[in-house]
Amino acid sequence: MLRKYYEYKSLAGIDIAGLSINDLKAIARILLERKIHGIAFSPYIAGQGPGTLITETQIRERLGIVQPYVKWVRTFSCTEGNELIPRIAAEYGLKTIVGAWLGEDRAKNELELNQAIEVARAGYADLLAIGNEVLLRDEMPESELIDYIDRARQGAPGVPVGYVDAYFKFVDHPQVSAACDVIFANCYPFWEGYPAEHALVYMKEMYRRAVNAGKGKKVIISETGWPNLGTPVRAAAPSFENAIRYFINTYQWVEEEGVDIIYFSAFDEPWKTADEGDVGAYWGLWDKDGLLKYV
Repeated sequence: MLRKYYEYKSLAGIDIAGLSINDLKAIARILLERKIHGIAFSPYIAGQGPGTLITETQIRERLGIVQPYVKWVRTFSCTEGNELIPRIAAEYGLKTIVGAWLGEDRAKNELELNQAIEVARAGYADLLAIGNEVLLRDEMPESELIDYIDRARQGAPGVPVGYVDAYFKFVDHPQVSAACDVIFANCYPFWEGYPAEHALVYMKEMYRRAVNAGKGKKVIISETGWPNLGTPVRAAAPSFENAIRYFINTYQWVEEEGVDIIYFSAFDEPWKTADEGDVGAYWGLWDKDGLLKYV
């Protein structure tokens, strides 16, 4: 079964609507073996989460799992050991979107920003993502966010700088869009309650709105994905089949139109249930133990 799909130079033209789960698994494996553009990477294992000090050994182990299947990794923080990820990723031949986590703790923000700049100056950041959904969480005004973006650009000349948020926030905040070199748009049909069968069409519309807001700037879908377990959000239902079909549909679109997508996420993360409910733990392409889920 796997062999027949290897014969396709592109998998974009395959109609997957009536395919069996085994066929879908075969296609998902080929997509991964050909390497997807990127993955959202947090190195946490069960019992860990933000606040855990991550060791270099653990980062190497977790990066080693995903490295054969991706070209880029996106990080979320430059503290608590996460600042080590970009250097190790470079050793593994991976490019990086280096994230600095911003929030209401201004002292922590300074540490995040300064260490992100340090990583970039050392040559380990291909792109800088300064802040993640702080406007969505209403944690700071846009003027303050823009100041962080500008300081990152000044501190790391030559490294393109952007900001990560839900696609519509770039429409709502044109000054933030203008301040970015690159737009990092999170596009989640699931969280907006769209049924799986219409999710790709809606993600394309999300992307189109971010592109329009960017006014010619590079737009990267910095997060998208579908959970395989948990409580539905209106018409959006978590399931193995919905998750694998969303993954394949996404990368068929990538092959058709060349969109850069950072898939969310590398691993299932149990700590996320505190903020997102049971469904928050099941977004990984790999489970919490590092085993591929969809092949």
